[in-house]
Amino acid sequence: MEKAFELIQVTRKDHINDFLNFPQTLYKNESNWIRPLDEDIEKVFDPKKNKLFKRGDAIRWILVDSNKNIAGRIAAFYDNKTAVKNYQPTGGCGFFDCINNTVASAILFDAAKNWLESKGMEAMDGPINFGSREHFWGCLSEGYYEPIYKMPYNHPYYNELFESYGFQNFFNQFTFHLPLDVTSFEPIIRQKADKIRKDPNVTFEFHNKNNAHRLADNFMKVFNAAWAKFPGVKPITEAQSKALFNSMKQIIDPKLIIFAYHNNEPIAFFIMIPDLYQIMRKFNGKFNLLNKLRLLYLLKVKKVCTRAVGLIFGVVPEFQGRGVAEGMIVYFEDVVSKGVNYTDLEMNWIGDFNPKMIKLVEQIGGKVKKVHITYRYLFDRKKEFKRAEIV
Repeated sequence: MEKAFELIQVTRKDHINDFLNFPQTLYKNESNWIRPLDEDIEKVFDPKKNKLFKRGDAIRWILVDSNKNIAGRIAAFYDNKTAVKNYQPTGGCGFFDCINNTVASAILFDAAKNWLESKGMEAMDGPINFGSREHFWGCLSEGYYEPIYKMPYNHPYYNELFESYGFQNFFNQFTFHLPLDVTSFEPIIRQKADKIRKDPNVTFEFHNKNNAHRLADNFMKVFNAAWAKFPGVKPITEAQSKALFNSMKQIIDPKLIIFAYHNNEPIAFFIMIPDLYQIMRKFNGKFNLLNKLRLLYLLKVKKVCTRAVGLIFGVVPEFQGRGVAEGMIVYFEDVVSKGVNYTDLEMNWIGDFNPKMIKLVEQIGGKVKKVHITYRYLFDRKKEFKRAEIV
C-alpha cells in the first residue's frame, strides 16, 4: 500500500528548519554531498535580500508521510521580466529534494505547477534558482563528484523523477575541469593571446583592491553587452552589480578576477573565486562567527583552497573571436605558473547552446567533468517543445 503524503506550505520557523535540514537526512550516506550554507539558501527567499521579489514571487513546501517524516521539499518562483523572454511565460521550480518515490515527487511538482499556473505562467524550468544561474541550478546527471561552491548535488534517481513527470531536457550545462598548467592548452591559444597582447590599445589587469569601485561598473558594462542576448538572461543594474561584489568581498582573491580593456574601456572579464566548499564541507550548513573566522583563517592565512571556480566569463560582441578570451587565459596562466597556490580550475556553467565557448575551453585543455540538466515542463502538453536555441 502506497504511503499517504501531506503537502505543507513553508510559513513557520519550524517549517523552514525542516526545509533546510531534510537533505541532511536524505544524503547521510553520500560522502560527496556537501550541505550548502543555510544562509545562502535563505537569502534566496528573503524579499529584503532578493530583488527579484519586486517583480515576482516565491513559495516553498515540504512533504511529510503518514509517520510525519519529511519525504521531500520544493520551491516555485517567477519573475515577470524573465518569464516573458521565453516562448511562453515561464517560471521555475528548485531546491527540490525527494525520496525515490514518483508519487511523492509528482505531488511536489504538481504544487509548483498549479501555483505557477495561477500566476499566469505556462511552463516551468527546474531545478533552477530564484536568482543567478551560476548558483543552485540544474539536475546533476553525470559526474558524481563533490560539488563546487553553491552548485547542486543530487541522487542519480532525480533525473528519473523529473522525466517521469514529463519534464524534458531544455539544455545541458557543463562543468569543465582544467589542470592549471600552461602546457595543457593547444598552441593556437598561445598564438592568439600573443597576437592580441601586442596590440598597444588592449591591456589585461587583475582586480586592484585599491580601485574596487571600478569593479562593479566594469562588470556591469561587459555583462550587459555580452550576455543580454542569451534567452532568459536579464541585464543587471549598477546596484545589483555592486551588491554582487559586496557579497563576495571577503572571499575575493584579486588574482582570480581578470579584466581586459581597449583604450581603458572594459571589453571582457573572467571572474573566479576559490572553491569554498573545500573548507565548508564540515560547517554543516552553519555560518556562525566561529565558522566565519575558520573560513577566513583557512582561506587567507593557510591558503588551503587549491581549486578555483570559474563563475562567469564574458567578452563584448565586437571583440569576440579576436583573441581577447585567449589573452585573459594566458595572462592568468602566466601568473599561476609563478607560484599561485591553485592547481585546478573548474569552469562552471557552460551551456550546450554555446558551442563557441565549449570549443574555447576544450582548446585550453578543459574536459567535461560534470553535466547538469535544466529541464522544462510545458503546462499545455500538446504544445511543441523546443530546446534552448544555439547562440
